[in-house]
Amino acid sequence: MNLKSNWKIPADWLNISTIDMHTGGEPLRVIVDGLPEIKGEGILAKRRYFKEKFDSVRKGLMWEPRGHADMYGAVITEPQSDDADFGTFFLHNEGYSTMCGHAILALCKLVLETGMIIKEGDKPQLIIDAPPGKIIAWAKRKNGIVESVSFHNVPSFVYALKEEVFVEGIGLVSFDIAFGGAFYAFVEADSIALSLDSSNYLQQIDWGRKIKRAIMDKIEIKHPFEKELSFLYGTIFVGKSKGHKYHSKNICVFANGEVDRSATGSGISARAALHFAKGEIAIGESLRIESIVGSTMDVEVVKEVSYGSFSAVIPKVSGKAYFTGKHEFIFDPNDPFREGFIFR
Repeated sequence: MNLKSNWKIPADWLNISTIDMHTGGEPLRVIVDGLPEIKGEGILAKRRYFKEKFDSVRKGLMWEPRGHADMYGAVITEPQSDDADFGTFFLHNEGYSTMCGHAILALCKLVLETGMIIKEGDKPQLIIDAPPGKIIAWAKRKNGIVESVSFHNVPSFVYALKEEVFVEGIGLVSFDIAFGGAFYAFVEADSIALSLDSSNYLQQIDWGRKIKRAIMDKIEIKHPFEKELSFLYGTIFVGKSKGHKYHSKNICVFANGEVDRSATGSGISARAALHFAKGEIAIGESLRIESIVGSTMDVEVVKEVSYGSFSAVIPKVSGKAYFTGKHEFIFDPNDPFREGFIFR
């Protein structure tokens, strides 16, 4: 059988190239070529433009048949501030998130190892314009390979403590809300008798969505500066790590029932703010948090800052990312499923 073909992609078909990665098991599909110009001054403006003009691309790459219900993506843009190296915003099954730690870790590895951005030394620094603000990251590199990445997240703060809401089918649920680039509701899994074993992920999804909806009906979320960041992104269940090997375990249910395979970079940033506010962690101390698949991320409280009316912390998040593929996706304009579909 001759596997070579002279077939060429028709000129009127959309042709998108991606590099796929994962951080702690959580996928990241990065669009690297094929997009028209994304207009707008600033990352939030560019994200709005993409949403208005190219949301079909998000659906086509995140949803089936090219993706799946738990796919995650990122778009790289030119830097939006004078000292930044690049800009980015994030895609998922429901739309667009405000921040993504696992994506930042992977993107730093991508731009350095592919030569997209040239930096010298074993600990190159990158400055990234992201939806919630400027992110400063550092790579640990050996023989040209990025072994791990750390970044200082945006100011992270506690929004609500010791709140309660009644959730149909679950009962009375106690929760905290904190921001780590996105707003999350935090629930102790033992308090609602929820198993955090990976085999129980369907119940985790169901309860995560129900709790999120109930909290949204009760509490208005307001970011101190940006209206576009003012929404509850997900529910994070917190419990014991497997074998009590690490500080604790995170199961993050976000967007339209996605389960983060990683420990959730923005989520553990919010947790750092929570633990600091409760006196459970001091400046300079770090926690290692386990994910649903057993991977880990580290978070450290770097310093305390003021952020609008909130007392906040700057978290340092660390983790590892890996390449999984390089893809060329095509969109036949006559395909009835060119924008994809989703069952969740």
